[in-house]
Amino acid sequence: MKLFSCTHCGNLLYFENVSCTQCGLPLGFLPDSLRLLPIEPIAEGVWQPVGEQDRYRMCNNYANHEVCNWMLKADSDQPFCVACALNGTIPDLSVAGNHERWQAMETEKRRLIYAMLQLGLPVVPRKIDPAGLEFAFLADTPASFSERGKVITGHAQGLITINLAEADPAERERMREQMDEPYRTILGHFRHESGHYYWDRLIRGSHWLRPFRELFGDETRDYGQALDQHYQHGPPANWFEHFISAYASMHPWEDWAESWAHYLLMVDALETAYQFGLSIRPRAGNNDSLDVDHGFDAYRAMSFDSILQHWLPLTLALNSLNRSIGHDHAYPFVLASPAIEKLRFVHRVVHEASAI
Repeated sequence: MKLFSCTHCGNLLYFENVSCTQCGLPLGFLPDSLRLLPIEPIAEGVWQPVGEQDRYRMCNNYANHEVCNWMLKADSDQPFCVACALNGTIPDLSVAGNHERWQAMETEKRRLIYAMLQLGLPVVPRKIDPAGLEFAFLADTPASFSERGKVITGHAQGLITINLAEADPAERERMREQMDEPYRTILGHFRHESGHYYWDRLIRGSHWLRPFRELFGDETRDYGQALDQHYQHGPPANWFEHFISAYASMHPWEDWAESWAHYLLMVDALETAYQFGLSIRPRAGNNDSLDVDHGFDAYRAMSFDSILQHWLPLTLALNSLNRSIGHDHAYPFVLASPAIEKLRFVHRVVHEASAI
């Protein structure tokens, strides 16, 4: 994730900021240029980045609900920004707590869309293109859920449904423990479900299908049967030798979605390390491969080997830092060779798609 500078006062800005903490100017994110800039009103409903000529409007979810900080061109006939235009169903905001949960969902969803824009992948609303993408944020009644309960987080024909309870930290932690998952986040859900969508867009019926099957297996295997097998008997004992997660062992579609999500995690975290100018130089041991300078943009890396070369030292540092402040490992994964080859495949698919 990028860091930004206030072009009015030079203050450091973060992706989710809606105003500069130093000069107080409101901020707007411009998805067409991936910049976060201070803005000032020049007419009713019309804003201009400080020192620039282009004119913008606030996304309706910015102006009306304060759950978005993205802008759209002033002459656009659309009410929503490129991220909010993907929403098909939002929560009932008259229900106590739903606004806060939806706000948390939108914050993480915008991180996903930022990554898609960075990678040059198609981001089109399903209401405009039948092959496009749509999000539904739904809540159980009563507001509690199970992995196979009323509202199922999942993907079907471009529609990504997210259970609103995932925005409740207590519920999410309960499910994490119940499902024996070392890593469960809102952003992780978005990344995973987007993987199913982009499988349909980039793999299904394409020249990638044969190499996909060689790595991930035959996706025509009965999904419902595989799901029942996974929840009744769990993953194979040696799943970690072949898969990025236990859930990935359930079916080739889930293996792909987990690998896709992991790839997005890697490039986003590496961009953050790059933006902070991080270097890893362990003061002990003699493993030269751990000495890296994060002076490259992972979103633009043509070689997956360079991503991996920077990733492993960063995760060691992250885990050590987390343990030092009393938390579990920030990165609870071990990348076996087959899992690395699947990540490499995702990288190849993404970079071909972004070049179209």
